[in-house]
Amino acid sequence: MKKIGFLSFGHWSPDGHSQTRSAGDFLRQSIDLAVAAEELGVDGAYFRVHHFARQAGSPFPLLAAIGARTSKIEVGTGVIDMRYENPLYMAEDAGAADLISGGRLQLGISRGSPEQVIDGWRHFGHVPAEGETDADMARRHAEKFLRVIEGEGFAQPNPRPMFANPPGLLRLEPYSEGLRERVWWGSSSNATGVWAAKRGMNLQSSTLKDDETGEPLHVQQRKQIEAYRAAWARAGHPREPRVSVSRSIFALTTDLDRAYFGRDRASRDQVGMIDETTRAIFGRSYAGEPDELVRALAADEAIQAADTLLLTIPNQLGVDYNAHLLEDILTHVAPALGWR
Repeated sequence: MKKIGFLSFGHWSPDGHSQTRSAGDFLRQSIDLAVAAEELGVDGAYFRVHHFARQAGSPFPLLAAIGARTSKIEVGTGVIDMRYENPLYMAEDAGAADLISGGRLQLGISRGSPEQVIDGWRHFGHVPAEGETDADMARRHAEKFLRVIEGEGFAQPNPRPMFANPPGLLRLEPYSEGLRERVWWGSSSNATGVWAAKRGMNLQSSTLKDDETGEPLHVQQRKQIEAYRAAWARAGHPREPRVSVSRSIFALTTDLDRAYFGRDRASRDQVGMIDETTRAIFGRSYAGEPDELVRALAADEAIQAADTLLLTIPNQLGVDYNAHLLEDILTHVAPALGWR
């Protein structure tokens, strides 16, 4: 049985065609969409994080607000760029958001994606150590974050504190038990998927993946998932991991759907260079009548291998239209994919 959530990139634009014209519009509409999605039975509300862009940049106030307005839906990210993060401050924010939601936070983190500005993390006060790359720094930040959310004390208490302390070393507060098991690593390569498995993180397989074999994206992702699960088994972790893939999937059930997304019937994977050395493959969109989608998605090897499917949504089309898209997928397509 699969979980199905939505993934919003949080775009906003003052353009007259957008129904999300400001950051405030995006934030308030995201809360409303999560509430509507929960009522429909969607399993998760996830948000991409990009800095220096008209998109979601600071996730924890939004995640906490959604957690306070809902009761069942998972609330998560896909993903937070760890090059920008202070791991200790982030641990406090994450603990608070998780407690507000009652333990529903699903926190996707990663080394980040191509940026809007040059070395944007430097503006946040983060500089790679000698001999490190920015990716190394992101993984170092991630490992420190994982350690502190385990809840072990590490800080020497002041002998004359303002408030009485419990005995022993102090941990960060607020601490949320179980959050450590709900951290995901956004991976664009087989090697980083294996790295995540060794460290006991769930896997978010990136739709923008390193082109390592020249095969279709869904085949490369399926092999990445297999490598990840094999590494997880070798590591001997006591629980079963979770794995997600994201897709743009549109059931064409109305004339408006066909006007917006009918051209995506002919969508194909795209290949290009995301920097001077990295060739990447970007996944196709799926659009069609519901029975067409069922057949096409059944042949997507990564969707079949994953336990969680995140539907990327056109958030600038507004809450009502996106709720319609989600409802059509849940009603006409999801049951054939193994959803309840």
